[in-house]
Amino acid sequence: MKKYTFEGQPSLRLLSDEQVELIHEKALQVLEKTGVMFESEEALRILKENGATVDFSSKKARISPEMVGDAIRKAPASFQLYNREGEPAASLGGNNVHFDPGSSLIRFVESDGKTVRPSQSKDLVQISRVNDALENIHLQSTAVVCYDVPKPIGDSYRLYLCLKNSPKAVITGAFSIPGVEHMHRMLAAAVGGTDHLREKPVAVFDICPSPPMKWTEISARNIIDCARFGLPLETVSMPMPGAASPVTLSGSVVVHTAETLSGIVLAQCVNPGTLVVYGGAPVHFDMRFGTTPLSAVEATMIAAAYSQMGKYFGLPTHTYAALSDSKLIDMQAGFETGISGIIAQLAGINMISGAGSLDFVSSFSIEKLVIDHEICGTALRLQRGIDCSPEALAVDLINQLGPGGVYLESDHTFKLFKKEPFIPSPVVDRRDRDTWNMEGKKDVFQRARERVEELKKTHTPLPLDKAREEKLNHATRGVMKELGIVDLPQGP
Repeated sequence: MKKYTFEGQPSLRLLSDEQVELIHEKALQVLEKTGVMFESEEALRILKENGATVDFSSKKARISPEMVGDAIRKAPASFQLYNREGEPAASLGGNNVHFDPGSSLIRFVESDGKTVRPSQSKDLVQISRVNDALENIHLQSTAVVCYDVPKPIGDSYRLYLCLKNSPKAVITGAFSIPGVEHMHRMLAAAVGGTDHLREKPVAVFDICPSPPMKWTEISARNIIDCARFGLPLETVSMPMPGAASPVTLSGSVVVHTAETLSGIVLAQCVNPGTLVVYGGAPVHFDMRFGTTPLSAVEATMIAAAYSQMGKYFGLPTHTYAALSDSKLIDMQAGFETGISGIIAQLAGINMISGAGSLDFVSSFSIEKLVIDHEICGTALRLQRGIDCSPEALAVDLINQLGPGGVYLESDHTFKLFKKEPFIPSPVVDRRDRDTWNMEGKKDVFQRARERVEELKKTHTPLPLDKAREEKLNHATRGVMKELGIVDLPQGP
């Protein structure tokens, strides 16, 4: 994709071309005049060596438009993500759309849909194995925090569990400074070496600034380490209108743009050509309750707007959507997930994180995950659009059958009736009322619970071959030894 172009703009456009250019201009002014705080001395030194004006006492770096332009030119416009077996998993760029579960949730919703408890490693195993069977959710994620695991290994152990329980590519992230290096070792072991990993990346690392306009020691060092190891990263800025960014949507997009560009500049200073994703997790700050709903329409509007900025810069994009702030899997969960997911899809956002998430991205439900799989399928069907090829237009068939023709019996129908529509699983009920009554009057949650149990019993993810499994176990045991950890609940 070309840089600084409007050619790749999505179907849904909330900003005009002139407004995109204006926000870019204002963000550059903020970066050059006010700057961004980096708590990492190493990050400040790197930026200074590459032309930034750095005040080490305040830890602020002022970044020139030239530095930003150079970083954008060096960052690839798209890249291919692969699964653990080296097969293409997701093409990140253009208006391609891919879904993945929400990340780093702290609670797990039991199968009754009501009981909530701190999440554990066994939950991540279940999530990974069920998600492996869901074809409309292309990617895996380190979905929950494992509270039964020692904190120092909490980040890398989640990746270990994902790699062991599904071949899908993973969206992940580190909680610590050594976390990226530990996870790099695990990834290399699982795919066959560091060269193979660099050539065919299987994971993207979320790295979050602290709003507004600050990168902590951990987040800055994570950017540096990902760039050095050749690991793809996505900056996840979190605009919070009225609390951590201006209360206006456009002002929040300016802050998001400045924060995101500053992280991209650091990555490209470390390693020109580092794979970066222009991401975010925008929220609405509800002044009535002091809460931060991610499913609010304003939050998804910010995402759609900053996606236009990312596409203007010629970069892959990401956001949090297809999720709900409801506490239950109810009507609110359905309409919030559906609306935010479709807006994000229409905005052409390449990675949409959030399936399975409830309660301000704090509670994960596997039942919601399989319901969201149907919403993702609907969005992906919308993404395909309407085929107007000669075969699809079917003019010869229309003329052949004429008035009163029976299309149900035609070869054309038999050939395409499974390809043209999105056909949901039994989680979505499309039967007549009499049949629904006879089969127990089940609601969507009951059907989802049955689907989860069915997948647990019948779906077996492709395992790692023995040689790579042992290398992954060996790498994980090495991390355990460094951290003084003797035993973990799910191995190795």
